[in-house]
Amino acid sequence: MAVYVLLSSLTPAGRETVHKNPERISAVDKEMEKFGCKVISRYALLGMYDFLSIVEAPDNETIAHLSVDLGARGTVNITTLPAIDIKTFVSKLSGPSHLAR
Repeated sequence: MAVYVLLSSLTPAGRETVHKNPERISAVDKEMEKFGCKVISRYALLGMYDFLSIVEAPDNETIAHLSVDLGARGTVNITTLPAIDIKTFVSKLSGPSHLAR
């Protein structure tokens, strides 16, 4: 499965929801599972984003669908980034270059 980073910012409605019902954060994990995704880890952040989630998903289309679905609720804005395992990345760098020299 591919790995993605989701950076989430709560809207005012989302802040109100989480403040009144903090368990709502964990409930989102179960909703992600319905898309075939799995939350690997999640962190609360200080700054321009409220949460960082590391998520496994079958493919780009699935994580895009999930991001749109969660964002459509009006409680969170999500930035979704693909993540590459560092060993895979280094392996690719160690291979032949495709750039003209």
